[in-house]
Amino acid sequence: MRGMHFPDELPDKLLQLGLALIDQEAARIIIPALGEGGGHWFGGGNLQEEASGEILLCGRYRNPGDSRTGIDLGDRGLEFAIFRGQGLGASFEKIQAFTKEDLSFEDEPVVSIEGGCLLPGTEGQGWELFVSTEKKITYPKPLLSFQKLGTGVWSIDRLSCEEADPASLKAATLSPVLSSSEGGTLHLKDPVVFHSAEGATQLLFCSHPFSWASSNTGLATRSPRGGSFVIQTSNVLSRGSSWDVACVRVTERLALPKVGALADLPSVSLYFYDGAECLRPLEENPNASTRPRGYSCEELGGLAWGFDDEFPKIRRISTDFPCFLSPHASGCSRYASAIFLQDGSLIAAWQQASPDGAQPLVGNSLSAMEVARILS
Repeated sequence: MRGMHFPDELPDKLLQLGLALIDQEAARIIIPALGEGGGHWFGGGNLQEEASGEILLCGRYRNPGDSRTGIDLGDRGLEFAIFRGQGLGASFEKIQAFTKEDLSFEDEPVVSIEGGCLLPGTEGQGWELFVSTEKKITYPKPLLSFQKLGTGVWSIDRLSCEEADPASLKAATLSPVLSSSEGGTLHLKDPVVFHSAEGATQLLFCSHPFSWASSNTGLATRSPRGGSFVIQTSNVLSRGSSWDVACVRVTERLALPKVGALADLPSVSLYFYDGAECLRPLEENPNASTRPRGYSCEELGGLAWGFDDEFPKIRRISTDFPCFLSPHASGCSRYASAIFLQDGSLIAAWQQASPDGAQPLVGNSLSAMEVARILS
């Protein structure tokens, strides 16, 4: 049903919920990066809760490097890992990991690993892991002169298992999911995957053109009967007009409970996304007001929302400025993921720039009572 009406105060309540959850000062480190300084990260994955109440999180370890100038400047994405823990305040144990070699096809070795998403099967049966990698693939012939030595093309693959434990996921099940040979969407990465109410599987993905001049969010859908994913659109949330004019990458879809201001509305979801003003850092006027600008690999955090019945229509909340900024270094705050737990509490994890420039995975939580108070 298109054109639904909503209370004028709804976007502000959703903003307050997002700000309380992605609290940069309250955040605690969950998974540290492998080293200090810029280019060391862990994140780019998502959160899930098992039937036992234990928390699963996943993401990729990354060391310095820059795909825009070739792989000789660092080893970049090293490993995609899955962790299990009792909660954000407890320690997490690595239960499964995949290296570049594990995620390579025989004729397409992996250059770097990027974002991924862990998805439980319907009715609690099995798991799927969607992961994006840059492979040694040649650009299409008309674009070949634009490919830098040692770089490849990004695409999305899938691993699966029928067991209840995602530690049973094996590299031998690796199969392609999404790729592109079109110049405007040549690189596909960072999948965000969820089941719709009708049983379809929705896959939001980030795309970059061959020129790496921008990033956008697209949507692919798999039928409830299974089969292949089919791209529906390459532009779910258009790039903005100020702080996110260059990059828009949706990193989470959070279905909200029907409490407070949402009680009498159709189902609503909150969307976290990364944005940037440019692909490389801009030189600022020393006499002007300074602010975090956001650029490739140092994006800032934004927020949007939508009625589930209108998906993929999404309404932007963060228009002129980002919602989420780290108090440290570049201000980077990105790859946010969030889930409601069985007890109604809400947890989130995201990459946050630290004082030395590294980006560990940090997290925060809200009680069910606090969520209800904010939305009341």
